[in-house]
Amino acid sequence: VFIQGDHFQVSAKKYAANPQPEVKAIQDLIQEAVAAGFYNIDIDTSTMVDLSQPTIKEQQALNSKLCADFTAFIRAQQPAGMQISVGGEIGEVGGHNSTEEELRAYLELYKQELQRMDPKAVGLSKISLQTGTSHGGVVLPDGTIAQVAVDFDTLKKLSLISRKDYGMGGAVQHGASTLPENAFRKFPENETCEVHLATNFQNISFENLPSALHAEINEWVKKNCADERKEKDTEEQFLYKSRKKAVGPFKKAFWDMPAENRKALHQAWEKKFGFLFEQLQVNDTKDIVEKFVKTAAIHKTPADFGEVGAEDAGAVKDLAD
Repeated sequence: VFIQGDHFQVSAKKYAANPQPEVKAIQDLIQEAVAAGFYNIDIDTSTMVDLSQPTIKEQQALNSKLCADFTAFIRAQQPAGMQISVGGEIGEVGGHNSTEEELRAYLELYKQELQRMDPKAVGLSKISLQTGTSHGGVVLPDGTIAQVAVDFDTLKKLSLISRKDYGMGGAVQHGASTLPENAFRKFPENETCEVHLATNFQNISFENLPSALHAEINEWVKKNCADERKEKDTEEQFLYKSRKKAVGPFKKAFWDMPAENRKALHQAWEKKFGFLFEQLQVNDTKDIVEKFVKTAAIHKTPADFGEVGAEDAGAVKDLAD
C-alpha cells in the first residue's frame, strides 16, 4: 500500500495577499505528511498559472518555481534511504486541456529552478494534466453525474513526452472516478502512470450509511457549508459537492456504524477495487514492486500522526478540492 498526499495546493488568493504565510502553510503540511508516512506527494501549484501573461513560459513561471521550491523542501524532509515520489501539475483540473507547449515550458523551468537550488536533487516522477475531467464529476441538477469524455490522445502524447524527454513515469489522470466503466482499460493502453479515483469510493461510503446518519450528515452540510452553495445549485448538487467536508467531523460515526452497514460497504469497496485493479492492469505486480521500490524500515508512534482535534475548515475553503 502506497499512501499518497494529493493536491498540496497553494491558494492563489492567499498567495497574492501575502506569499510567505501560504508557502509556510504548505511546508508545514509537507512536514506533517512525511512524519505520518506519506511518501507520495502531489504538489499542486497550478493555481499559480497566470493566463494573462503573453507567453506560455511566462504563464507557467510561478507554477514551476514554487513546485521546484517545494520539491527541494520535500527532499530535505524525506527519511534516509528513501526517495519520496513527487508529482507536479500544469493545468488546474476542470480548465482547458493541457498542451505540449505547456508541458515543456513547465518542465524546463522546473528543471532549471531545482538545479539552481540543488543540482543533485531528484525531480518529479509524474505530471498531472487536464484532459477533460473535473474533480467529483459534473453534478447535474438531480444529483447524478454527467458523462464526460477524456482526451486520451493528449494523455498518451504528453505522458510519452514526459517519460522519454524528461525521465518521468508519465502523466496522471485526475477526476476519473465518474467515468463509465469501459473507460478505465484505456488508461494503461494510453500510457497513463497514475489514475485518481477517490470520489468513487467516497460515494460508495455515503451510499452505504445508515439512513439516520446520512440524514444527520446532510443537515450538517446545510448548516456548515451553506456559503459554498452556488446560486444555481439545486439542493442535490450542493449536498453532493459539499458532503466530503463532513467526513472529518463524522469520522467516529463512520467507525461506529452497525456491523451490517460496514459489511455492505466493505463488500462494495472490494468489488470496485477488484474491477479497477484488473482494468488498470495493476494486478499481479508484486514482483515488480519488490524489484524497483526501495523502502526504509520506519517505525511510527501516535505522536507522528498529529494532535487529536478538529480540522480548521476555514484554511481550505478556497481550494479547488
